[in-house]
Amino acid sequence: MQLYLSFILHKILVFQFLAQTAWLIPCYPLVGMVVSLLWTPSIIRRTGPRPAGYVNLLMTLMAFIHGLGTFPVLWDQPPEYLALPWLEVAGLNLNLPLEVSTTTISVCLVVTGLNFLAQLYAVGYLETDWGWARFFSLLALFETGMCSLALCNSLFFSYILLEILTLATYLIVGTWFNQSLVVTGARDAFLTKRIGDLFLLMGVLAIYPLAGTWDYQKLGVWAQTAEVDPRVMTLLGLSLIAGPMGKCAQFPLHLWLDEAMEGPMPGTVLRNSVVVSTGAWVLIKLGPVLALSPLTLTAMIVIGGVTAVGGILIAIAQIDVKRALSYTTSVYMGLIFIATGTQQTAAALWLMLAYALAMALLIMSTGSIVLNAITQDLTQMGGLWSRRPISGLSYLVGGAGLMAFPPLGGFWALLKLADGLWVTHPGLVGLLVVVNALTGFSVMREFSLIFGGKAQQMTVRSPEGLWLIVLPTTILAGATLHLPIILQRLGQLPSFSELNMP
Repeated sequence: MQLYLSFILHKILVFQFLAQTAWLIPCYPLVGMVVSLLWTPSIIRRTGPRPAGYVNLLMTLMAFIHGLGTFPVLWDQPPEYLALPWLEVAGLNLNLPLEVSTTTISVCLVVTGLNFLAQLYAVGYLETDWGWARFFSLLALFETGMCSLALCNSLFFSYILLEILTLATYLIVGTWFNQSLVVTGARDAFLTKRIGDLFLLMGVLAIYPLAGTWDYQKLGVWAQTAEVDPRVMTLLGLSLIAGPMGKCAQFPLHLWLDEAMEGPMPGTVLRNSVVVSTGAWVLIKLGPVLALSPLTLTAMIVIGGVTAVGGILIAIAQIDVKRALSYTTSVYMGLIFIATGTQQTAAALWLMLAYALAMALLIMSTGSIVLNAITQDLTQMGGLWSRRPISGLSYLVGGAGLMAFPPLGGFWALLKLADGLWVTHPGLVGLLVVVNALTGFSVMREFSLIFGGKAQQMTVRSPEGLWLIVLPTTILAGATLHLPIILQRLGQLPSFSELNMP
């Protein structure tokens, strides 16, 4: 008995230590990024580039395990706020404020988990590529930036992290820099985001004299009693949402995501599932401040609605499978804009989670087909259901998880959003239903063109990919299917008796 109690006490101490050092989670991929650069062809030549991928896989797994051990300690506990000193000069004191909570650690778990699967997928997808050190280090930079952004409790440092992620997007899209379309896509993605970032920087600098702080927590307290000229607050709010518009590929700053699809598929898995949500995360943290300007909230709703409807109509007309998925990404970011503009924070977070898993799964399943069929043209595909059953089933699971298909994650997320809109904005419920129906049509149209009908010339010989490609795809399919069970175990799903049946 004494040995058993000693084991339990030791286990509790370990979990508490993990919780107290949760701010180290972004450091794991950062170390992996630095170490993996040693395997660039000009430094280490004899071993080849593959160790760079293995190092990053190990560091990402360590970050995921650290977050997994931290989560149960923080469950149902109030957030912990930390401050790491950064710069003290001439009376200016800049600390790096951090928020360690259930929500922020959950985001880190999603990011590290998806990046681990994306890296495993890349090991098989880029088997013959010699740019492993550069590519895997950029995936690690993505992970470091997003985990840091999740834990960051400062608008100023969030802006810096968003700029780092923009730079990483430019570099990872331009991985195959000997192709003209890749270079063009990377350049346009970088320049398009610069437009929104310039206005965001104006907002970041303008809010400090008014609130006297950049900390999200203190900004929320200030917003409760703030008395600011409505015109000033409107201009400030519009500038603050301009940056996230570009990050989330919202109209009219949406075209960069379409061109960025020219980059490697493993990078697309992470970019289109979680990187595009970083702008929405900042908007959620700024919710109390944006609520001071009703016009800003209305602008977010209009932008999200136009992007959602326009994006899904464009997606339906695409014959390039990558571009169809890129416009679907803009659609769901538009729904998150609507959720944030209507102050439905919980629905926005649920939608981000369900979307991230489902979209990553769709990209993985179609990416393996593009790799073997050597074409992205949907009109040149067909008849793959008998040849690619695992890819086909994974695609169906991803599509069902994306739509409001009960009882998967997308159903509960969209249901929560619709339930919140039912009283305040009933007209938006109709828009939600239309967008969901068109999304279902778009997803099944792509499925029919890829897996249905007769085999075309490009798909006659298209077997399932390497196990390193199939394994992460099936793991992600299992995570998408089990998401409702996980949420139910955590007490986050309502019972059917509480649902608004109409």
